[in-house]
Amino acid sequence: MSDETAASGPAHGGFPVQGIRMRARDPAEPHRASTPLELFFDLCFVVAVSQAGSRLVHALAAGAPAHGIAGYLFVFFAIYWAWANFSWFASAYDTDDVLYRVATLIQIAGVLVLAAGVPRAFDHEDYTLAIVGYLIMRVVLTLQWLRAARGETGAARTTALRYAAGLVIVQIGWVVLLLLPDAAWTWGFVPMAVADLAVPAFAEHRHRTPWHPSHIAERYGLFTIIMLGETVAAATVAVQSAVDESAALGELLPIAAGGLVIVFGAYWIYFAVPIHEHLVSNRQAFLWGYGHYLVFASAAAIGSGIEVTVEQVTGHADLSAVAAAATVTVPTALFLLTVSLLHTRHFKRGAAQRSLLPVSVPLVLATTFAGHWAVPLAGLVVALAVVAGVTLGRRGPVRA
Repeated sequence: MSDETAASGPAHGGFPVQGIRMRARDPAEPHRASTPLELFFDLCFVVAVSQAGSRLVHALAAGAPAHGIAGYLFVFFAIYWAWANFSWFASAYDTDDVLYRVATLIQIAGVLVLAAGVPRAFDHEDYTLAIVGYLIMRVVLTLQWLRAARGETGAARTTALRYAAGLVIVQIGWVVLLLLPDAAWTWGFVPMAVADLAVPAFAEHRHRTPWHPSHIAERYGLFTIIMLGETVAAATVAVQSAVDESAALGELLPIAAGGLVIVFGAYWIYFAVPIHEHLVSNRQAFLWGYGHYLVFASAAAIGSGIEVTVEQVTGHADLSAVAAAATVTVPTALFLLTVSLLHTRHFKRGAAQRSLLPVSVPLVLATTFAGHWAVPLAGLVVALAVVAGVTLGRRGPVRA
């Protein structure tokens, strides 16, 4: 048997021929779509996102927003960056053979370990288990890059080796940070996160990996749907719990309806443009991909905010109606702003289209002061933005 792994072509048991080396995928491959394994990988991240969102709710409801938001941003970085690194690697080197599948399943195990460590990270600022889960995913990814390097030559091989070296160095840094006194985490997290984010730019400085624009756009779109789905699930559980306690439906129904409209509008706005046409180089694609940390985090946080609002209405949260409303309106505004800056503005024509989402952001934030009516009013603003966008879009095609 050859020591190279075919990128395609059936073998015994339905797998491509297994070997040590990997062949890069064609970045112009027609009809490239997410595989069942990638979808399974994404689905397992729901556990970690749910844990982070649940802990954020508890912190906000207890009147500890600084602690809750900081913990949420820390944990969500690990979730987002581990997912993103796998997705970009898979876009370039997904051979779907036995070794690749086993490696991906081990990464999924790392996701579950990370999820198990989320409560400790939030409640006791103990990041040990979360970092262990993160390291499991990163070590396996390093081995994947070494395998890719074995199958490449020239600049492509150098890029794969630079990825592996960068991952090893950064993961050593995370372990050292974990072993230092607790106070070191406060000042050390941001530099380590920046170093982690810098690995792709370092590795691909001279040679771009063959990631597929349409495939990457689909992967990010599917993960956005998962984040919005988590918001719907969290809001549903919150309203159900309140109804079971015989809380006033007159206050809960507008919150549920407004939250649902926000999620529907967020979906509509995100998928309104063919973003793969914009992803023509690493410069555009990396900035777009990095910015999705805020897109994903804000989309998932909307659901947490709806839970907090329901708890405030039912008397289970130690904060005011305005503060509770802000837990929904702020992530909603952040989602609109980041999607506008990173995603939709590249396809808008005319001042009206370009200013639509930026104008919607302060309007959503202004609804915060409506207290219990903030969520339905924010939903109305988002719905009007969608209607206006559709109307303006009919005047002419969008352009890249």
